[in-house]
This record gives sequence, C-alpha cells and structure tokens, in this order.
Amino acid sequence: MKHGFISVACGTPKLRLADCAYNAEQTFQMMRSAEKAGVKVLVLPELGLTGYSCGDLFYQEALLREAEEGLKTVLAATRNLEVVTALGLPLRIKNKLYNSAAIIQKGKILGLVPKTHLPNYGEFYEKRWFATAPAEPVVVNLCGQDSLIFQAGQIFECENIPGLTLGFEICEDLWSPDSPSTGMAKAGATIIGNLSASNDVVGKDAYRRQLVTMQSAKLLCGYVYSSAGAGESTADLVFGAHQLIAENGTMLAERRFEGGLLISEIDVQRLACERRRTQSLTEGAGDKPRDFQSFVLTEGVTKLTRHVSPMPFVPEGKEDRDARCREILLLASLGLKQRLEHTGAKCAVVGLSGGLDSTLAVLITGLAMKLLDRPLTDIVAVTMPCFGTTDRTRNNAVLLAEQMGATLRTVDISQSVRSHFRDIGHDPEDHSVTYENAQARERTQVLMDIANAGGGLVIGTGDLSELALGWCTYNGDHMSMYGVNASIPKTLVRHLVGYLSRDGEEPELHDVLEDILDTPVSPELLPAVKGEISQRTEDLVGPYELHDFFLYYVIRWGFPPGKVFRLAQHALGRKYGREVLLKWLKSFYRRFFSQQFKRDCLPDGPKTGTVSLSPRGDWRMPSDAQAAVWLAEVEALK
Repeated sequence: MKHGFISVACGTPKLRLADCAYNAEQTFQMMRSAEKAGVKVLVLPELGLTGYSCGDLFYQEALLREAEEGLKTVLAATRNLEVVTALGLPLRIKNKLYNSAAIIQKGKILGLVPKTHLPNYGEFYEKRWFATAPAEPVVVNLCGQDSLIFQAGQIFECENIPGLTLGFEICEDLWSPDSPSTGMAKAGATIIGNLSASNDVVGKDAYRRQLVTMQSAKLLCGYVYSSAGAGESTADLVFGAHQLIAENGTMLAERRFEGGLLISEIDVQRLACERRRTQSLTEGAGDKPRDFQSFVLTEGVTKLTRHVSPMPFVPEGKEDRDARCREILLLASLGLKQRLEHTGAKCAVVGLSGGLDSTLAVLITGLAMKLLDRPLTDIVAVTMPCFGTTDRTRNNAVLLAEQMGATLRTVDISQSVRSHFRDIGHDPEDHSVTYENAQARERTQVLMDIANAGGGLVIGTGDLSELALGWCTYNGDHMSMYGVNASIPKTLVRHLVGYLSRDGEEPELHDVLEDILDTPVSPELLPAVKGEISQRTEDLVGPYELHDFFLYYVIRWGFPPGKVFRLAQHALGRKYGREVLLKWLKSFYRRFFSQQFKRDCLPDGPKTGTVSLSPRGDWRMPSDAQAAVWLAEVEALK
C-alpha cells in the first residue's frame, strides 16, 4: 500500500464448540466485514472452525470431516475477497492429526501451516490429539486443490507490494524459545500472524503482551495475535479474546473480552528501513532454503487509524515523560562529569542568556558538579548583554545563576562589537547577518578566553533542532568544548526544564524557571522594541514542533517527503493547514542539506536519544549533497 502502510486485523468471531457449519458462517462473515473495512491481512483464532476446547471430540471422524467441509464453505463464500486470512482447523495428513492454519485468499488456499510446539502441561493436552509439525514439507490435496504445501515456517510474499511478506505460527509457538517466527523473519517475513487459543487467568494478559511486544522488537516485524473468545469457555477454562497488534516493540492496538475485529496499520516500509539499518536479521538468513507462496493485493491508499504522536521525541504520559527526563538528565550529566574529570577542568564556563537552551545547559552542568562532589561555584555563568538583550532575559539569567550558587560574571559586549564594526567597515544600522553573527562570535570569544584564563571548559548550549536547521553561527554559538544539549531536540528541551522546575530537587528555582519557559525563544541579536524581544526564532525558521516532527521521521526512519507530510497531516493537521506544513517541510529540507558543513565539525556531546547528528557517530553526510530530489517531491505535493 502507499507509503508501506498495510491494514491488518485480529478477528475473533462468535463460536460454538463442535458446530463447524456455524463457525464457518461466522468466519466468512467476519472476512467480509474485514474486506469492507479495507483490511488486507486477517488473523483468526486457533482451531476456529471446530473450537479449541473440543478435547477427545478431535478423535471423531464426524468432527474432522465437518471441519474440512467448513473450510470449503468459507472458500466458496469468499471467492471475491482479496483479504489474506489465516484460519485454524484440525487437518488429517498421512494418518496424523495436526493443529493447523489455512492461509486463504480469493477462495483459494495459499498454503497450510501446522503448529510446531504443542503444549502438554497444566490445562493443555495437545499431544493427546495432535502431532508436531513434520520436519519436511508435505504436498497435500485439500478442498479440490492439488499440490498444496503443508509446512511450518513457510512464508507468503506479496508480488506487487515491496516489503510485504507474511508468516504464521500458532499459539505455543510464540512461547517457545525456538519460535518458528524467528526463521520466518530471517527469511524475509515482515508481518507474523499468530492464531491462538490462550485461556485467561490473572496476570496472563500482561505476559502475553510482553511476549508479543518483545517478539515484534526482536524480529523487527509486525506481530498480529488473535486469541479465542468466550465461545471457547467450558469446564474450568475461560477465554477472553485477547487481541494484540504490535510493530517493532510498540503496541499499536489491543483489546480483551470483546471479540470482533481489531484493526490497525503496520508500516512495512518502516520495518524494512530498520532491518537495513541494523542488518541483525541477515545473519544466517540463507542457511535454510524456505518454501514461499505468492499473492497479489490491489494497491491503494490505506486509511490511517494508528496513533501518530505529534511530538515523537516527547512521551505523552506524564509518568513516561518524567522517566525520559530523568534518564536524559542523568546521561548528559554523566557525560559532562567524565569530560570535566578527564581534562582536570577547574571550572565549567556557560554563556547564560536567560533562554531555554542555556538554562538547560547550566542546570545539567550543576548536576555534573554534584556528581563530582564539587561546589557549584565552579560553574562560571557569564551573561553577555548586547543590542537585543531585554531586561527580562538579563534578570532571569542573573537570578538563575545566583539561586544556583554559580559564579556570575557579566561582560557587556556592545562596545567590543561596535569596535569590530568599525574595524571591518560595517554600518551598525545595517541589521543583516553580519550584524547578528558578530555578536554571536564575540560571545564565543569571551567564553573561550574566560575558560582559558580559569583553566576550564566552555559548555555548549545549542540543541539538536538548531543543529538540524543550521540555526547557529558558524564558529560562534556553534562552537564549544563540550555540547551538552547536542542530541536534545527543542521540544524536549522545554520539558526537561519544566521537569526540573516542577519536579526537581531545587524548588527555589521554580519561579525563575517558569518565567524562562514563558519567554519567547529568541537569539536576541536584533535590537529590542520597547524593551520587548523583537526577534522570535519560530517566526523565522518555523515552529519547532513541526521541525522536530520532520527531523524524527527523516533521520530516524529515512522516510521520503511524501510520507513525512502524510504523517504530519495525520498527527498535526488539525493545528496546521496543508500549505503551512508544506512550507516548513520545504524549509526543513533546504536548511538541513545546506547546513551540513556546520554539523561536520561539531564538538563532542553526549548522545541521549536515537536521533543524533554527530559526524562521529550516527550521521555521516557529505556537506555538498544536493537536496533536489527531496525538494522536487515536496513541490509535487502542492
């Protein structure tokens, strides 16, 4: 499907034990509902045509015959449906009985998959009735079709949709340390379906959830798990219709005790990108030749129902968000601690503007000093007012330094900058880039010289979002001796400062930090107007909320502009119109490509997240690469 989104579903039809005709009708009715909803892959419960709880009725010829008749009924009723469906039934093969899955489409059987691992403990007695999957493939005839492959681990490849390859396993197969899905993923399967009949007891749902989530993460796949519902409940057992859809360690959708269809979309393009990046599934992938069957799907645009976070760097729940903040602060402060310790730095010099980035940098520096058991007076906080500095930011910088207990220095750079203008013949009334960058470079010189004089290190304040956009002055604020914010995006910077304000160990900083959070983001390089900030960063480069969204999907996943735009519309379309999204998406690509030369010579800084632009680690890009391909795709979206 377009952009790699495949609509998948767990289905739990109504069921009557041993009533194959009824179960067959419920099955094809659910298949029709799935088809109508645009589902392309449907996974139904284990032994769904008979029921899992039939016990010794599996010895009955009548039940086995009716199960096969039920399959014929389903095939006849779904001749016009292209949804690929996995349904469960017992199958007699060479005088053995197997707990099996039939993979069907358009009234045809694509293949037959037997269960590999049979539980025989507690309430489970499967070895009483069923044989384990044969070691070699078996060719069978069933429901009027010849030469069908009966084999565990076979895969089903879509001929016309790259990256869409299916594999199926049955219930206990997932619980086993030697899950068939491992081999199927190595052979190329990107979506694994599991037909299950797992009864419910207290705590078992959490265990299932962990298994499904972890398997999808370990195999870099989508995992669709469909368990039996209330119709299976009999004797001592209760079944809760647990349905789970996961993708690479993330639970996309989950439901219990309801049955019916649970639908979401698995992004096979995203999975393919991650597999190429990690190459973890290629090891031993060709050791065992594997049978595969092919199918075709009608291509189209998959309707997105899955949740897409508008701020992918920021967890949405407070508990998760606070945990993320604590982790990042610890990682960043540990990295700085090591650098201060290794170099024997006598002090840490931070340019403190009263803005978000410098505030976070000085707070992280304070945490590092505490880890070193050093006084916070070893932090030299330097304010450097100039033409655009407002009373609000100056006062907040001073107050923050004083309340932290840092050593405060104020160096007014306005006269030095004016002298520089005279030296180079620049008109101070010309507020061009030279006017702005001269201030940024003077500030950096002051910080470097103060650090040299005190035997210290300059701590950089620039964040990941600014680096992505090149919103920094080359050899100005672009440079430091250790950049503590270098892998922290702007949207997360705000939450980190907010966390330290509201949940940190220093409540005395709360008021000043809250005012800093309320201050417009600005480099303050243009003269203030009536004492107020005149230069607002987001008016010039665009909303950081958008740029961080673009950054995440462009760098972390390698998505093309059309897909990034589609996801942005889905997540942020109510807040930003189509033209606004396209405007800033184009700006993002233009700036990102043109500013790589700044990123190529970044100072060290701690990697704290999965997206980093360090030239020594995660991101290696030629400074002179052309953006034409990406910009052309953006233009085509208009």
